[in-house]
Amino acid sequence: MSELFRRAFPVPALVRIVAVSLCSFSFVACTPEPGHYDTAQQSREQATSNKPLADPAPADSAIQPATIPLVSPAPTPALLSKRETSVPTSRAADSLAPLRPAAESLDRERYAELETNPVQRVSEAPVSTFSIDVDTGAYTNIRRILREGRLPPTDAVRIEEMINYFRYDYPAPTNRRTPFQVTTELGPSPWNPNTRLLLVGLQGYRADTAELPPANLVFLLDVSGSMRAPDKLPLLQSALRLLTAQLRPQDRVSIVVYAGASGLVLEPTSRRDAILSALNQLSAGGSTNGGAGIQLAYQVAEQAFIPNGINRVLLATDGDFNVGTVNFETLKDMVAAKRKSGIALSTLGFGRGNYNDQLMEQLADVGNGNYAYIDSLQEARKTLVEELGSTLLTIAKDVKIQLEFNPVLVEEYRLIGYENRILQREDFNNDSVDAGEIGAGHSVTALYEIALHGSGGSWNDPLRYQPATTAVEPTGKAQELAFLRLRYKMPDSDRSDLLEYPVTQAMLQTSLDTTSQRFRFASAVAAFGQYLRGGQYLNGMELEAVRTLAANARGDDDNGYRSELLQLIDLAADLGASAAPPQTTN
Repeated sequence: MSELFRRAFPVPALVRIVAVSLCSFSFVACTPEPGHYDTAQQSREQATSNKPLADPAPADSAIQPATIPLVSPAPTPALLSKRETSVPTSRAADSLAPLRPAAESLDRERYAELETNPVQRVSEAPVSTFSIDVDTGAYTNIRRILREGRLPPTDAVRIEEMINYFRYDYPAPTNRRTPFQVTTELGPSPWNPNTRLLLVGLQGYRADTAELPPANLVFLLDVSGSMRAPDKLPLLQSALRLLTAQLRPQDRVSIVVYAGASGLVLEPTSRRDAILSALNQLSAGGSTNGGAGIQLAYQVAEQAFIPNGINRVLLATDGDFNVGTVNFETLKDMVAAKRKSGIALSTLGFGRGNYNDQLMEQLADVGNGNYAYIDSLQEARKTLVEELGSTLLTIAKDVKIQLEFNPVLVEEYRLIGYENRILQREDFNNDSVDAGEIGAGHSVTALYEIALHGSGGSWNDPLRYQPATTAVEPTGKAQELAFLRLRYKMPDSDRSDLLEYPVTQAMLQTSLDTTSQRFRFASAVAAFGQYLRGGQYLNGMELEAVRTLAANARGDDDNGYRSELLQLIDLAADLGASAAPPQTTN
């Protein structure tokens, strides 16, 4: 038998059989996942389709229209035949099974690590300073994750973005010379009978679309292979069609796209038909050179700059940059340097699986813009139609909040949320330190949980060797629980203005039922956010109580956004009952 085998299969033939088998296996194992292209594959496809592969445009080069194809080429017949004839899909999956543990997650979403703000003793750290935040992306991303049937990663939960997703109808200023009005309210905490909540609310001046200055908008769109999914490029196109319908004759739009290279596919125009035609022709393919796209978008925006107008880049992507400039800090530095030109950058996030929330949020922060996550056409309408003025027009920039607590009356405090917006005390008066922007009609809400002296709500023991707190002079200040300061700049100014407000004992409501509807709803959203982050300070409050609080404070809800929150609380309760607690992201 051995002699017959050797004659039938000489050694060279066996080597060839083994080589072919290994080749076939390696091709299956290394084939990119659907929706992902590597650079080599893109080059092969370009060569087969007889279309040139564009090089990334240098930042200082002249803009050339349509430097990359609007329609991505089809895969080559050779690649198709290999994929179709090598191994059936089920067998390919079976062959990969030993290489990947069953419990290993394929989720490559990225979130910045956040440490929950700690409790501070007023005698040791009486001053709290932070930048405002009008982003809402975390809330809609959490909504998407819950609807997928899982609890969100802890670091995906930014409580301030959950609270600020909702409108609270604070009293508003009557003209743009006073960009926002401040509201404060003090009442019981719904999760701890021994502590109080201090609400600080800012309401921006509300501007009708007709009041907006002429706009110079650059749509910077990711058309790489990772954007093929229905909730990515197709949804992005539908969202920007809604925005295009809101444009006026004095507004201009340019479209820059990027994949392996970047290109200008629509020069500045006010023609809606031209904008819609360019959007309709886009398709996804190639790798993702977001850095080159950002450089070209700013170049286009600078050439079409409108003095005293709205000049803004709208970056729409899943944030999965994988070629060119991909370093997180380098991209931030690039955008931070460009904001000095008077051109803001806002981000619209799309998709799942490979979504880079950290990049999207931080680029908008340093770009003097705002960040929204679009998970549905309804959310696109909210962001780009209902809140168009807030999205496009900045009415105050570098807005900072500082609270000094009175150590005689307040023993401890903690800021709920805003973990990545904390500033140093000296940053408050330093006009060179960047902070958040407020758009027309935006509202901003911040909540502090405070423990009064003798209330039994403190977490920390007093220091053994610290001197006892002395009385405050003069007498008038003894009734103040805290002193609120705000700094902001007008959009065309580099010098900040200062606002100051005392927070007095007389403001304290003794019953939660007597507080405003906005106070109770905001505190319910804050409780829900804390639950999703592990509930460290919730004192055992369950989601059923959170839901009841939110339902009783729902009020007018024409668009159903507050009712939707109740559904998400129900989802989280069901998921929490059937799954392990959310895991902190590394």
